[in-house]
Amino acid sequence: MTIAEVRRPVGDKLVTVFGGSGFIGRHVVRALARDGWRVRVAVRRPDLAGHLQPLGGVGQIVAVQANVRFPESVAQAVQGADAVVNLVGILSESGKQSFDAVQARAPGVVAAAARAAGVARFVQMSAIGADRASRGLYGRSKAAGEEAVLAVYPDAVILRPSVVFGPEDQFFNRFAAMARMSPALPLVGGGRTLFQPVFVGDVAEVVARAVSGAVPGGPQAYELGGPETLSFKDILRYVLKTTCRRRLLAPLPFGLARMAGRVLQILPNAPLTADQVAMLETDNVVSQEARAAGRTLEGLGIVPTPFDAVAPSYLWRFRRAGQFERARQEG
Repeated sequence: MTIAEVRRPVGDKLVTVFGGSGFIGRHVVRALARDGWRVRVAVRRPDLAGHLQPLGGVGQIVAVQANVRFPESVAQAVQGADAVVNLVGILSESGKQSFDAVQARAPGVVAAAARAAGVARFVQMSAIGADRASRGLYGRSKAAGEEAVLAVYPDAVILRPSVVFGPEDQFFNRFAAMARMSPALPLVGGGRTLFQPVFVGDVAEVVARAVSGAVPGGPQAYELGGPETLSFKDILRYVLKTTCRRRLLAPLPFGLARMAGRVLQILPNAPLTADQVAMLETDNVVSQEARAAGRTLEGLGIVPTPFDAVAPSYLWRFRRAGQFERARQEG
């Protein structure tokens, strides 16, 4: 908690957060606890959610067992809640954790259980690129999940962030880790894909406002992006500069990248999958339609946090000499 962050007294309102132990989830839980909500975190492994307890007061945050693939556990997790937030999502498939099960069908299961329990507000975390016509299964499953939620909650708040950055992110940290081990980084599609990296704290703030009723819902999604639009090549260059690494940026045409993805995706924690390559074929930025409608961070009165204001605070650990590496180079 920062010095400027003021916590409100814990009230009687209860919010259930599915997927609250993940990267975005822990920041959402923190924002909700700050606003005085009692937070019930629905996760598959409550025993691994102990890191959430210090984010709130004593007894304010409670982890319960629930799996979005099992409706009975979902129904129990939403009982008595005033609001529900669904953050559950995956970047790649593994076993029973498929895009269809987790991102296409599960949101509808959670929404139906919430409606049956009389929950007033529902917030669904989606992603920029959610589209039934998407090249990737990830984007198509996200779109299907939105539709399933809106069929039950026409006034649900749908949030579509661009790539999210923060201390535990799976994007910038991944490439920084690759640069530590590999002599080259792949420029998939020549590195021309555009991104609008958004700070996880800003995303969490929107969720907190949506839960409180300050964000109007409806079928049009909110698209959340940061103040900078960067190409994939720009991002890799930034990661290398910040981690004080010199690595070759090797252009990898989409065709070859898809072939590599099909081979690598069979590995545990695959560095690249064919579906991720398909996602890189489309820019990941806020649309003009969302800007015109005010369905952005700026439209909600939130000043987006610049990437450079946060990223160095966690990427420095990938330097050879940690935080002292730059001082050594400059001195």
